[in-house]
Parts: sequence; C-alpha cells; structure tokens
Amino acid sequence: MNSWTTAQQVILLWSCMLHAVHMMPSQKRTNKHSQSERITGLSGNDGETLHRTKRGWMWNQFFLLEEYTGPDTQYVGKLHTDQDKGDGNLKYILTGDGAGSLFIIDENTGDIHAAKKLDREEKSLYVLRAKAIDRKTGRQVEPESEFIIKIHDINDNEPKFTKDMYTASIPEMSGVGTSVIQVTATDADDANYGNSAKVVYSILQGQPYFSVDPETGIIKTALPDMSRENREQYQVVIQAKDMGGQMGGLSGTTTVNITLTDVNDNPPRFPQSMEHLRVLSPESAPPGTPLGRIKANDPDLGENAEIEYSISNGDGSDMFDIITDKDTQEGIITVKKQLDFENKMLYTLRVEATNTHLDPRFLQLGPFKDTALVKISVEDIDEPPVFNRPSYLIEVDEDAKEGSIIGQVVAQDPDVTKNTIKYSVDRHTDLDRIFNIYSGNGSLFISKPLDREETPWHNITVIATEINNPKQSSQIPVFIRILDINDHAPEFAKYYETFVCENAKAGQLIQTVSAVDKDEPPRGHKFFFELVPEFAVHPNFSIVDNKDNTAGIMTRRNGYSRSKTSTYLLPVIIFDNDYPIQSSTGTLTIRVCACDSRGNMQSCNAEALLLSAGLSTGALVAIFLCIIILLVLVVLFAALKRQRKKEPLIISKDDVRDNIVTYNDEGGGEEDTQAFDIGTLRNPEAREESKMRRDVIPETIFQIRRTTPLWENIDVQDFIHRRLKENDSDPAAPPYDSLATYAYEGNDSIANSLSSLESLTTDGNQDYDYLN
Repeated sequence: MNSWTTAQQVILLWSCMLHAVHMMPSQKRTNKHSQSERITGLSGNDGETLHRTKRGWMWNQFFLLEEYTGPDTQYVGKLHTDQDKGDGNLKYILTGDGAGSLFIIDENTGDIHAAKKLDREEKSLYVLRAKAIDRKTGRQVEPESEFIIKIHDINDNEPKFTKDMYTASIPEMSGVGTSVIQVTATDADDANYGNSAKVVYSILQGQPYFSVDPETGIIKTALPDMSRENREQYQVVIQAKDMGGQMGGLSGTTTVNITLTDVNDNPPRFPQSMEHLRVLSPESAPPGTPLGRIKANDPDLGENAEIEYSISNGDGSDMFDIITDKDTQEGIITVKKQLDFENKMLYTLRVEATNTHLDPRFLQLGPFKDTALVKISVEDIDEPPVFNRPSYLIEVDEDAKEGSIIGQVVAQDPDVTKNTIKYSVDRHTDLDRIFNIYSGNGSLFISKPLDREETPWHNITVIATEINNPKQSSQIPVFIRILDINDHAPEFAKYYETFVCENAKAGQLIQTVSAVDKDEPPRGHKFFFELVPEFAVHPNFSIVDNKDNTAGIMTRRNGYSRSKTSTYLLPVIIFDNDYPIQSSTGTLTIRVCACDSRGNMQSCNAEALLLSAGLSTGALVAIFLCIIILLVLVVLFAALKRQRKKEPLIISKDDVRDNIVTYNDEGGGEEDTQAFDIGTLRNPEAREESKMRRDVIPETIFQIRRTTPLWENIDVQDFIHRRLKENDSDPAAPPYDSLATYAYEGNDSIANSLSSLESLTTDGNQDYDYLN
C-alpha cells in the first residue's frame, strides 16, 4: 500500500511539472490584432523602425491526470487574451464535451477546473470551445477557438483473463514441451503510455508438471512420461501481471483443469497364472451353454482396454470355446461339445488375452498379451426330469367316452440314479377338471364329456416330478384338439318371412334360403332341402335344391288370393351329408300381397283387402257385433247345459236293469312303460332297412331304394299309411303280409244313444221307424 501511494505521488508530481512546462511555453499568439503599436527607441544602422504585433488568445493543449483523489478540484489550465486589462470587462465562456458538468471555468479569470474524478478508460480526451465576450457590448473580443483536454493514464486496471476457468486435455506419456493450451489476459490501461498494460504470465500452481510462456501464455508439459494410470487430473493456476511483472503492478489469475487422456501403454494381465473353475453342469448341456468367466486386467480405458480371448491349447480345447463379453471385457467359457461326466471330469485349457488396438509407439514396452492355465471340473448334479418332446399335440373325437385314454407323455430323469417320476396335471390350466392323468405312466384320459362347438382346443400343462426329490420337477404344454363329429342338425341361416304376389305366375322364384351348421365336417358342409312328406307335392309352392347349400322357393300355380288365404306356412327339411345324418325342419312364412305389374309389393294387410272389396267401416263394425253376439250365445248355452240336473239311473233296488260300475281307472298314457314304444315307428334308421323274402328267390335283384327321411314331428297315422304305401309299391316285400287299422270311428248316430239305461227318462215308447 505504501509503494502504491508513493507511486501515485510521483505520478502526480510528474504530471504537474509536465503541465507547467506545457502551459508556459505553449501560449498561442493569434495572428489577428486590432492595431499595431509603434515602438520608439533605438533604431538600427539602417534606420528601420521596429513594430510588434498585439497578442491574442493564450493557451494550448491541456493535460489532466485520471482518477484524481485530492481534497480540492483539479486545476486544468487558464484561458487568457491580451485584450483582458484586468478590469473585469471581459467574460470567458466554455462549451463542448463536459462543459459546465465535468469542467467549470471562472468567467472572470478564465481558470478551468475539473469538477469530478475522470476515468481514462471511459473517455481519454475532451474537445471544448472557448470565447471571450465584452460584458458591456456583448461583442466577442476574440474569435471562438477549439482546444483539447487529454487524460493521462495511471495503472488502475488489473489484467483480466478471457475465461475464469480453462479446460484442456493432453495424451499421457507426452514429451516435455508439448503444448497444452494458451491462456490470454487483457489490461484496460493505455498500452501506448508506460507499462500499465504490459502483461507477463507466470505459473502459481501446477509445477513441476507444467510451465507457461511469460509472453504468450502457452502452457506446456514440464515432465516426461506422465502416466494417466498414476494421476489423471491436474489443476494449474496461471497469473497475469502488468507493469511488465515489476513490483507494484496489478495482477489477475485463472485456473486451468488439465486431463491426461489414455493411450494403450499397458498390456492385459491375468491376476494369477492358473484359474480353477468348478462347473456344475449337466451332461446334456447343449453347445453354447456358458460355464464360467475369466478376466484379464488392463488399466487402460476404452478401446485401449479391449481384449480378445482365445484358447491356445489344452486337452479341453476341442470340448470348450471362449468368447469375449464386450461390456465387461471378460472371457466366457462355453460348451463346444456335449460333456460326459462318466468319461472325463477334469479338463485343462490355456487361455490367451490380447489387446485388439495396439499403439506402435509403445510396442517396446513388451508383448501386449498374457496367458493363464484354466482347469475345469465337471460335477454331476441332480437335474429335473426331461420330457422326450418340447410339447405334445393330441387329437380326440368329441364323442369320446369318459375314461378313454387320449394320449401319453413321457419324461426321464437324466441323472445316473434314474429316479422314479410321477405325473400330474396343473389344475390352473384345467379348472373344469376335464382331463386327468395316471401318475405312474403319464397316460391322459377324459373325466368329463367334450364339446367341440363349445371349446375346440384345450391347452393344459403336465408336471413331471421326481418322487425322491419333489423339488426337481419339469412341466410341458399339451395341446388337445377336439375333433368334430356330426352331432348338430343344420338350420336356416336366419328367420325367413317372404311374400308372394296375388298376380304371381307359376314357376316364379320368391325366396332363396340357406342353412348353417355348428359342425365342421372335414370335406365341408353339404346341405339338402326338401319339403316335409305331407307337403311333398304342395299345390301352391315347390322347393328346388340349388346344389350349392341354398334352395329356391318356387310358385306352382298362377294367382293367389288374400281373401282365401293371406299367409302360408311352408315347412322345409334341411339335412346334411355327414355321418350320422342330422336334419331339422324350418318353417317359411309366406304372405300373400298385392303387387304392381313389376312385382313390387304394395299392400299385405287384411284391412286393405276388405276396403278393396267395397265394405264400408259401418259394415265392418256390424260384422264384428254379430260375431260377438254369437259368442255370447254359445257361452250361455254351455252354461245352461252344465246346470241341467241328471236323473238317477236306478230308482229302486228291485230294478233288474243293468248296473253301471265305475272303476275310475285310467291307463298309464305316455309314461306307461309296459305300453308299446311307438318311437320305433319313427326311427329313421329302422326305415332304411329293406329285407328280401326268404321263401322266394327273386328273379331280378332290385337296387335298394333310399326312401325319403321321415322325422319325429310326423303324425303316426300318416307314417303308417305311407309305410303301407311303400311296402305295396315295393316288389321285394312279402305278399302275404296284411295290415288292419282300427284307429277310425264312424260319425255320431242321429238317433243318439240306443242304450236301455236311459229308457226311464222317456214318457213313452220311442219310434225307431226313421232308422229304416
């Protein structure tokens, strides 16, 4: 602090002396003057008269010291003209940069002072203009003139680096004098005035590893063969000092972080010359199974530490292989061929580790590879059972009976002991318990009925477990496919309701029907359509099988009348061609409608039909009232008939007429198991059989004719009539069979009952002549 104060005093003293020197000899003399004065006195030999010119403005360039900190304002200089007689008639005026604020002039004396502290780095010179004015006349006694105030620099700014912190890197093992980075510091002081801005660099921290050029700021290495493995990071502190580095100069510092980058200067090394791997490996381990890892250490980084492993020799070189793990740089020993525990339990390998990226500059450091001896011991362990297949596929018909065996799974213990295995089904995969398995031999069987239409596939899991060690178990997926059988009858694809025009012609197509079947026969669906037997020859409609699983409903006559029949129900039989044949009957609803000439439907309701016949609304109401009255009369008649009291059949005990005994006993009806099972008559299979006569040798062997299938919804009487008709028309039927039908009763007698039981109710003898 004392040295700085002394320097300031010296500079101020020097500046003041320089200011005085500049002020005294540098007064200007203007070329302009108002008059010339003649000087009387001595004259020369030639007798010439001497003249002197009147002086004008007196000033020159002013100098001022920056950062003045004195108690009084800093004196800059004085403006003066030879027109000033000292009587106060003249007034000095100052204009220009900082006039009135930074620079103040005494208008009477012309003295100029600096009102504030000035900074050269902010502004180094000021241009001002001055003039002198006569106070009385306001006339300028001197023309306006320009002058300059220049600020002298002092060392008040320290050097500053362009960055507060620098980052650099250099490869390890670099030679002495290798350039690392250049740092730069700037000084805001005047570089053309003194040494205030002359910067010199020096190193404060980082020796003896690095050095810095004092003039350029270039940092260089100072020690040879610096190793990254020993030390990777360095922090260097650089100082920049002005005044050429002399005492009293200002300084600034910066930090440089230097990192040594890696080079491949270290070979890989195994931690020990012999490695022993104890491998618990099953003998059935497939090729490529990893057995263990081995690692060689390399202190380098990145690609300089990449290692390639190989097996150079050994008795297990043909049984094992080694690959490199690129992430961990480890050698993974794998199985090359299947191991045999009983044949050989110990193998010896020589493994070599080599760097893949070599640096020619460091090859003299030695071979960049290393070898180690690896011993591998194979031990037999208790392994879980192994199935003979990765998965099983079993196919079974959906009509398979409960308890049927559908397939078998087989597993074995790969160990030498060959432990006994038991089988079970994972119930999480068979929640309905449809399948089961024999624990001893692995045979799968069915526990519940199957339905392909409900579940076509079953995926279950079978578990094989060692009996002696239940922890050792394996599981296998079993895919069971349910094969389809023909157990569903075809049916209409949708509900059909169509119409026929009243003016329709015979042979017109009014509807095309199709069928669907839940079954899936292997050769695809094939449906046949025909009318039920009682409608085989329908007077109104016919059906034509299109041979493509569809059929067309055709008209058989010309014209239909809504007044007679407004709706027709046409039953159609649909049956498939799979075994056993399944069929169903679907009913087609056909309405009779009024159509235009093009066959477009116009109206089908009954009200429109009545209105078209010319009946008014009143007539329709009258018809309905009559119907209601008739219904009421019928109900009354039935009620009166029920209230009629019946006379007793026997009046006295002496009556010798027949008595009526009531047992109040009915037959068993349909539930009577002793009655004849009429379902046999409806069996389509029984109807298909056709037997030849045994007592007559046929002259011609007739082809057995396939009759039209009959179904359960056909009346028994109609079935018997048709069966009789078929046998009568069949030439192979026995001629002596006969059929008697007693299912028909005659009409009621007009004479009512002829029993004598009711003779007492009559008043006299009845006349039976009308019976003749």
